[in-house]
This record gives sequence, C-alpha cells and structure tokens, in this order.
Amino acid sequence: MTLFEKIAAKVIPAKILAEGDDWIAFRDIAPQAPVHFLIVPKRCIPRINEAAPSDAALLGTLFAAAASTARQEGLGESGYRIVINNGPDGGETVPHLHLHVIGGRQMTWPPG
Repeated sequence: MTLFEKIAAKVIPAKILAEGDDWIAFRDIAPQAPVHFLIVPKRCIPRINEAAPSDAALLGTLFAAAASTARQEGLGESGYRIVINNGPDGGETVPHLHLHVIGGRQMTWPPG
C-alpha cells in the first residue's frame, strides 16, 4: 500500500481539503509555494506513464478536482500551476500518480 493509499484510507493523517468518490485533495507536507496541495486518485496508478485508455475518465476527474479545489483555495482568479512528476528524472518520489497544484505566488519558467 502506497503512502497516498494510506492517506486516502485515513490510516495516515493529512490536512484534507476536499474529497470525491475516486480522489482526495490534501496539503503537501513540503510546500513549494504559499498554496501547494495534491490531488490523488484513491486507486493506485503508479505514474502517468502507466495510465491506460481505460483510466481516461478518472484522469479527467482528477483535473476537474484540481480546478475546483484551486478555486476553493482562492487561486481561481490569480492562477496556479498543475504539475505531474513521472519517474526519477521527472522528480517522482511516491510511485502513485498525483497532481501537484501550486499557487499563491508568481510562477517562473522554465520550472527547473
């Protein structure tokens, strides 16, 4: 069971912001901006590279959840960035697909 599955199952505490049937949103423990939260599917897909065509509806749901939670957190007007890390070179540290939503400050480009 991954760390994120444990958070979704409420085995490990987290600062939960929102939740749906298939996903959960919670604050990142090492925020990179004033607002930084994760959108995580409750069913483990190890990384975006392993998502299948049958996951399309869930992936759409994750992005809709990111947008609604970003609006809830006051980022709707000012903007925010959504990041998905894939694999070691992409910065992935937990092998469970998740969307980072970061905002509350000006984002720079390129990101790093």
